[in-house]
Amino acid sequence: MKKILPLLAILAPMVLSAQEPGPKPAGDLPPFTTVWEIILSGGWVMIPLGGLSFIAVTLILVYLFTLRRSAAVTSHYKHTAETLLRKGDFAGLIAISNRHGEALARVVQRTLEFLQHNPRTNFRLLREIAETEGARRAAGFHQQITYLADVGSIAPMVGLFGTVVGMIQSFSVLAGDVAASRPMMLAEGVSVALITTAAGLLIGIPSLAFHAYFRGRVGTLISDLESASTDMLALIALHFQDAGATAPEPGRATGNERGKASSVRVSSPLFDDDF
Repeated sequence: MKKILPLLAILAPMVLSAQEPGPKPAGDLPPFTTVWEIILSGGWVMIPLGGLSFIAVTLILVYLFTLRRSAAVTSHYKHTAETLLRKGDFAGLIAISNRHGEALARVVQRTLEFLQHNPRTNFRLLREIAETEGARRAAGFHQQITYLADVGSIAPMVGLFGTVVGMIQSFSVLAGDVAASRPMMLAEGVSVALITTAAGLLIGIPSLAFHAYFRGRVGTLISDLESASTDMLALIALHFQDAGATAPEPGRATGNERGKASSVRVSSPLFDDDF
């Protein structure tokens, strides 16, 4: 009996501790907050931020598929244009340019249409027409990616507005009289401020990053367009040189009249002062 009592004294604390409720199993713990719950807790400011995020994603996908080299120059059209320019078939090249949508086709079409309507123009004026149309196409490329930069600038501002709204809610709670609910409502206002700020930055930072990427791609397209346009103008200039070499100069006597009239050199109106 004396040996049993010390043994009971040792086992009794162990039995009592086994009967005490332990920590809740993992299944009874509250679930983690989902992304959708975080978005909803951001308040009504998340609605314009959601619209801006949709616009940003749409613009990025569109620019990835449209801002390619084919938007400025295609090898097929360039080869066809060079062949027709060497033949002097301006009307055929205008017809082909109408069926192509790249920027080089628009430059060539505008230049040759001006030449068709003004056959006695000089090359310098023709080159200015081509440069103007090329600059207009380049401005169109830059204008496209400007929308993405606008989204990247507006989204953080909307997030900052949400921050102000959340802080107003928090200070409104501090000014109230219900002391029991102050901590919860104060935390709700701070949560709105932080969530909207984070959402604005999550939209603005990628938008500006993709804008920088597309800006570099647009620069490459414009360089390709300038190079191809220079080649087209060079072929047109060669055609003008051939036309000026074969055409008689209006101020110079020809044939048997050389001895009767003095020769006066007048430059060809098609090719004035560049060659």
